[in-house]
Amino acid sequence: MIMLWINMAVALAVAVAMALMLSRLFAGPTLYDRVLATNSFGTKTILLLLVYGVLTGESAVTDIALLYALINFVATIAILKFFRYRSLEIALAQMSLRRAIGGGDDE
Repeated sequence: MIMLWINMAVALAVAVAMALMLSRLFAGPTLYDRVLATNSFGTKTILLLLVYGVLTGESAVTDIALLYALINFVATIAILKFFRYRSLEIALAQMSLRRAIGGGDDE
């Protein structure tokens, strides 16, 4: 019974942290602050999913949380690449050109 209350307190704390990340997302002065807040919100969502899985005893929620973690990571990298080059195609073309001429590793 005590573990149920602890898990509920953790879920509430994560929900408060998610609300703080949303406020940072809308108030962030720079693009990178907003991307960081979005990524942090995604991480907190994963934590909330895992706490939900522990509370309900469903193991399938862990798989969903892992999938969401992968999507969150790839989306963050894609957003940062897009805003750096203003196009994903330019970034991919530059990587191909660097590899073709032996320019070294990608950033």
